[in-house]
Amino acid sequence: MNEHIELEIAVLREISSAIVHERDVETLLNKILEVLSQRIGMLRGTFTLLHGNTLTIEASHGIEATAKKRGRYMLGEGVTGHVADTGKPLLIPDISKDKRFLNRTGARNAKEQVAFICVPIIHMERIIGTLSIDRIVTPKTDLALDMKFLEIIGNITAEAVAAMLEHIQEHEVLLEENRQLREMLTGNPGELVGNCRTMRGIYELIRQVAPSDATVLIRGSSGTGKELVARAIVKLSNRADKPFITLNCAALPENLVESELFGHEKGAFTGAVERRIGRAEAADGGTLFLDEIGDLSPSTQVKLLRFVQERTFSRVGSSKELRSNVRFLAATSRNLEELMVQGKFREDLYYRLNIFPISMPDLCKRRCDIILLSEHFIEKHNLRYNKKVTRLSTPAINMLMSYHWPGNVRELENCIERAVLTASDDCIHSYNLPASLQTGKESGSALLPENGNASFTTLVDSYERELIVEALKHNNGNMSAAARDLKLSPRVIHYKIGRLGITPEWYSDKS
Repeated sequence: MNEHIELEIAVLREISSAIVHERDVETLLNKILEVLSQRIGMLRGTFTLLHGNTLTIEASHGIEATAKKRGRYMLGEGVTGHVADTGKPLLIPDISKDKRFLNRTGARNAKEQVAFICVPIIHMERIIGTLSIDRIVTPKTDLALDMKFLEIIGNITAEAVAAMLEHIQEHEVLLEENRQLREMLTGNPGELVGNCRTMRGIYELIRQVAPSDATVLIRGSSGTGKELVARAIVKLSNRADKPFITLNCAALPENLVESELFGHEKGAFTGAVERRIGRAEAADGGTLFLDEIGDLSPSTQVKLLRFVQERTFSRVGSSKELRSNVRFLAATSRNLEELMVQGKFREDLYYRLNIFPISMPDLCKRRCDIILLSEHFIEKHNLRYNKKVTRLSTPAINMLMSYHWPGNVRELENCIERAVLTASDDCIHSYNLPASLQTGKESGSALLPENGNASFTTLVDSYERELIVEALKHNNGNMSAAARDLKLSPRVIHYKIGRLGITPEWYSDKS
């Protein structure tokens, strides 16, 4: 075996080793150039990679960092650009005699005869870059063999670089997907919180209807967040900076609803000492939201129908017709279809309102959002009461998840507000939650039996379990670290974990 072949084998062995061990494109390419410099006497060398129609120097040897930044070539520009454009290698025996050299990096000022070899880096018949070297020509130099050898190195490098670039691209795609997911999780319209499938569907409906002036009927049980939906629609609408006027139809006596809605003239009824504009008039140019519309009296329904159809109305005590340019939103917790059958709700009004219905689910039907909502309310009431609660204990989570929440999100917020107020440390424990959540029949998560007669052992076990679980959570499921925190021996904590049925792996980030 002659000396030249032995040298090539040694070079290929070192380059192969670098490909196996390196995971970064620039590091790998610099390593290859270092090998070429040490083994074949390369003066300068560059790897360029193609980005669109521009070649940029990704790695270099014998070129200063400032000069490297200037090394950018368009396809077809100069020798390097020509090789990338044609996909064919190029050999220049003496660069001082070739006018094609741009010398953009300013590195070539040698007095000796210096040859330049540039080969394309091709992967799957696609040019992804170039490899070029400058080397001093001696009587023993065989430039044709050197070019063939560089082509082999280019082919080997192409596969490795393509795999790395593909990995980087996949990583960037994952990062973008994660960014979009975080945006989806935190970019909910308005003040709505939740990420269950039903809520994501509601967010989409809100985004679809918000830009229009369509009437929206929001349905759902009391406490589900119907007004938040209305506010979210307004926030995304072209009336966001205009008045948003609300009226809870169930909160007023029947004889005052019409006056509140449409206003009244002075002397229209006893106590009407001055003229007063109603909510419909105050909302002109903006949005009018009527909550609990199913509680309206039949007479008010007639006048509301006229307003919804024509956006015209008259104040109580006046026959003068007024007009108000409003976006109309309504909400109800009542079964309007059943009320229509009973003759308590007008069918024509129903169809005028039910153009774009949105139904809010009960909290018990979106349990996966309970913890997300709880954390939101913890943050809200921390600010309100200057508290520093940061987490929920596992027993507290179990209680929140097991309870049936008849009062829906409103009840959950009240529960968390109370817990934040009563918390003595940074954690909400089971005993900070209301008694209604600690009843076995109600929540299935009680510390005490339903008859209230718990043995001393039961109470101790319950307390021990909570302490151990909290220590495991704090230490990422590490039993030894949890034992140190609790000042227990590893043997004792292992025994208690087994007896109490605790699974440490559940509290590890890897689980």
